[in-house]
Amino acid sequence: MKSSRIPGFYKKTVEERKELLREALELSEEDLGVLSSNEALPIETADKMIENVVGTFPLPLGLGLNFLINGKDYVIPMAIEEPSVVASASHIAKIVRDAGGFKTEASERIMIGQIQVVGCSNYEQAKQILLKQKEALIDAANAAYPSIVARGGGARDLDVRILNDSPKSSYGKMLVLHLYIDTCDAMGANIINTMVESLAPTVEELTDGKVYLRILSNFADRCVAKATCVIPPELLVTGDFSGEEVRDGVVYAFEFADSDPYRAVTHNKGIMNGIDPVVIATGNDWRAVEAGAHAYASRFGSYRSMTKWSVDKEGNLVGELELPMSIGTVGGAIRVHPISQLAHKILQVDSASELAQVIVAVGLAQNLGALKALVTDGIQKGHMALHSRSVAIAAGATGEMIDIIAEQLVKEKEIRVGKAKELVEQYTK
Repeated sequence: MKSSRIPGFYKKTVEERKELLREALELSEEDLGVLSSNEALPIETADKMIENVVGTFPLPLGLGLNFLINGKDYVIPMAIEEPSVVASASHIAKIVRDAGGFKTEASERIMIGQIQVVGCSNYEQAKQILLKQKEALIDAANAAYPSIVARGGGARDLDVRILNDSPKSSYGKMLVLHLYIDTCDAMGANIINTMVESLAPTVEELTDGKVYLRILSNFADRCVAKATCVIPPELLVTGDFSGEEVRDGVVYAFEFADSDPYRAVTHNKGIMNGIDPVVIATGNDWRAVEAGAHAYASRFGSYRSMTKWSVDKEGNLVGELELPMSIGTVGGAIRVHPISQLAHKILQVDSASELAQVIVAVGLAQNLGALKALVTDGIQKGHMALHSRSVAIAAGATGEMIDIIAEQLVKEKEIRVGKAKELVEQYTK
């Protein structure tokens, strides 16, 4: 990677962008062919991925540029249909780049499998029996999936909880065993599910209870990644707004989201606008990441902002984002989807941990992009300008007419399909 800073990239044609990408990442003609194909995911491959296949559903694939993370440049593939997201993330990445870049870190990659036990005659005694058999159960779990052990991963620990100790339902108490598993560079769903299913008969025998669910948890709170940035106010100047005004507005916006779940939902949706496209492009399970992220935002008893924005002693804007990241760089759709394989080649990450750190950096950038817009000119100015092209297409514009109609919609401040149809009719007379 030469640099993720590619000035004027958005002004280039699609073919020119691909050529710049080829040069920056030394991609092959075959790689570019995948990007050019109208059927990048062959129907025969899609038919083997899910059931009842009748076709494929393409999304625009854009590139997040300017990202400097821990001193390393990244070009970041983002699959999304919403206008302004890629532009916003790239804009903020340039600001943060000028401030020294994002700093990121990640915890150990420990995922969780759960085994639910009901009908125990003595729950506390059953819990103690399982804890006494901890090492034997861990060994048995690893024996069920030796290939992950050979790669340096495997079951590491377990604990046991008793739920509904004060009965809240007609079914009463239950015991839940948590198995903690290092899944290496895999997201690990199959690994986790295989291990907990293999333990179920032994757990039933030890507890004298009945096992129902044995399944992974997508609340991966032992597999988290964190991104931070520190931005001098002079880099935040926007139009007539001073850097200090923008900085303070961002902190006020954060405080609003952190205090009010009605605001927090939209605030956090904006964060996921940056995260989900990278997760999707890399062939990972965006639903799992979404669910885990929103649960993490509620871990203190109320739904709050995922990010934190503050001002340090020097007057800099400081941003932080920490989230569970149940993603992988091997296995699943990553192995079979040509675009996902290419996305990993473009990203040039060496591990799932590194990918997780890149993803949270994009989420932090996207959040700042939204907040900066909201506290200055408003979210609609930039968003609707980009949205105008989709409106023009929906009204029947094609070719060069799309940009002409879009520009007129923005100029007249009427970005709606009805107005666009009027302009198309005028243009084609």
